[in-house]
Amino acid sequence: MASTSAYPPPPPYYKLYKDFLENPDSAPAPPPVIEGMYTMFGSTYTTDDLLPSLEDQGLRQLYPKGPNIDYKKELKALNRELLLQVLELIDVLVERPSQYARRVEDVALIFRNLHHLLNSLRPHQARATLIHILEMQIQRRKQAVEDIRRYKIIACRRQSRVQICLKTCKEICSDLKILYISGGERKQGFCFKNH
Repeated sequence: MASTSAYPPPPPYYKLYKDFLENPDSAPAPPPVIEGMYTMFGSTYTTDDLLPSLEDQGLRQLYPKGPNIDYKKELKALNRELLLQVLELIDVLVERPSQYARRVEDVALIFRNLHHLLNSLRPHQARATLIHILEMQIQRRKQAVEDIRRYKIIACRRQSRVQICLKTCKEICSDLKILYISGGERKQGFCFKNH
């Protein structure tokens, strides 16, 4: 009977890096960057970050083509069309249940068009998110600069107060005299000058 370990040993790849601290060139080079088409988990992908058109996916596009699409208007129109198709689907299910398949396909087509239209807005969303993050960083840095300036003013005021106190202490110390009588015996501690 063979026993199995609850925690198997790591793969042997770590042995390739044993001399890395002494000689960084001893490690193997990283794999080349994948460009173009590649297969992962049985599906084919591409490194080109392009949104395929609905026609490429074999679907009919319900909104106008072109670069100047009014997204707000088209999303509202598709939403209204979706509500109408859902109501018609309910009507068909009540009156003619055997003919529901076409209505379900229409609803699915509208959902795919909505999804495609929303996905085409992703680059704009990413750009707006990045702009927002950068604006927040600028705002935090400006606030930090303002805090530093405010603390600098407070520190300068305290420094001037400390300098005034030191000056006053020096004047008081210069005015204080310790009187000694000959022979080093001290008879009087401090004597303040009269002004």
